[in-house]
Amino acid sequence: MKKVFSILPVVVMMLASANAKAVTIIQDAPAEGFGHEVLKTRFIEGGAGFMGIVLLCLILGLAFVIERIIYLNLATTNTKKLTQNVEDALASGGVEAAKEVCRNTKGPVASIFYQGLERSNEGIDSVEKSIVAYGGVQMGQLEKNVSWISLFIAIAPMLGFMGTVIGMIQAFDKISAAGGLDASLIAGDIKVALLTTVFGLVAAIILQIFYNYIIAKIDSIVNDMEDASISLIDLLVANKK
Repeated sequence: MKKVFSILPVVVMMLASANAKAVTIIQDAPAEGFGHEVLKTRFIEGGAGFMGIVLLCLILGLAFVIERIIYLNLATTNTKKLTQNVEDALASGGVEAAKEVCRNTKGPVASIFYQGLERSNEGIDSVEKSIVAYGGVQMGQLEKNVSWISLFIAIAPMLGFMGTVIGMIQAFDKISAAGGLDASLIAGDIKVALLTTVFGLVAAIILQIFYNYIIAKIDSIVNDMEDASISLIDLLVANKK
């Protein structure tokens, strides 16, 4: 144990020196030579173990991201146009005409309108309760699978850090077995350890960007649902007068 602690400063100095050299290489490298090819090379150098798991997290996370983006884009409705169409239908053909407009329109806002119109003959209180209840159901549909994306955002860097810790343990094992410090002996393990952290963070950053977009999109649709619900109640109150 004393031997391990005695060589820790040396290892730290080696890491600092390697980091400085890496910065110099990056600064001196031409722009066209430091792109996806370098990332692919570094990924291969990181090994198939933890790198494969991190890549799997990224792929699964992106699959959920694509599914959510497609669903949310299909769920987006022109609320002002729908409200105007429902108002015109109520004025010309009554509740049944307004329900037909909602049936022919996709999205959670149209579904909430339809549920409210279904109970319009039971009074405004019943309409409000129906809108609130069905709005909760629609929110659950909007937020479906979002928790999986946040899970992969958390797991990817954790796996990278685990790969780093394991790589450092292997490096110290080699130092202990050799009975001395040889830079060439542990350089590979240290590089692999750092690469797993880098790619874990890269995967988490990519997923985090899409996650924030999805959350913003959900918030926008929920706001439209709330505004449309108020508009529907106002239309039904005005239609009963």
